[in-house]
Amino acid sequence: MDLMLAGKRALVTGGSRGIGRAAAAVLADEGCDIILVARSQDALDETAAGIRAGRDVTVETIAADLSTDAEVRRAAEAAGRIDVLVNNAGAIPPGDLLALDDEAWRRAWDLKLFGFIAFSRAVYPQMAARRSGVIVNVIGAAGEHVPPSYIAGSTANAALMAFTRSLGRQGPTDGVRVVGVNPGSVETERQVMMQRDRAARTLGDPERWRELTARMPFGRPALPAEIGYAVAFLASPLSGYTSGAILTINGGVG
Repeated sequence: MDLMLAGKRALVTGGSRGIGRAAAAVLADEGCDIILVARSQDALDETAAGIRAGRDVTVETIAADLSTDAEVRRAAEAAGRIDVLVNNAGAIPPGDLLALDDEAWRRAWDLKLFGFIAFSRAVYPQMAARRSGVIVNVIGAAGEHVPPSYIAGSTANAALMAFTRSLGRQGPTDGVRVVGVNPGSVETERQVMMQRDRAARTLGDPERWRELTARMPFGRPALPAEIGYAVAFLASPLSGYTSGAILTINGGVG
């Protein structure tokens, strides 16, 4: 299916690994030129080389720490025109109310919650001036289920859901769409590492980690590409009447 994205410029934060890398690859398959943003230049270079291989698109990289407003503004200015912004950077540690200290809460929120908001604020005016553009926020299903053992992430995700819906209501007035994706468990490098550690502790063998995911829907976590395909579709003109909506991809977990 042609998503009619060829020639668009798509910027993906947290684009060097996991869901960000998968979304960037799918967008590149659809003919988008890609701007990858992440902290590590080495990781960006490796990912960019993989995306360029076999695809007739340009792939630019910007190394930036998006937990500060100044770095967000620098990255947005360096990128130039952005037709599709995929806000994806940020990993918030687990823990209940007292497990994380104040600094851990603030550090995690600076990157994910305020990072998403700051990048949207940096990019939205140029999209509104052209009356064209899409912001896709990759948030997380914990914002719906709010597990106490992930309270910092649950709260940040719930706030980003409200942000997406609110800006998504305004967007059509300016010719801009704002949408969200709420992934459940996804087989990213980070998740595999965590499952391997858990398998080593509980089963005595890190290689048995897939036994820990066997009770998930379809007997497995989602694949990063399955989230990436949804991001690309929501960003495309084929989803042109969608704004303020959030798609949950968690295999049907209630």
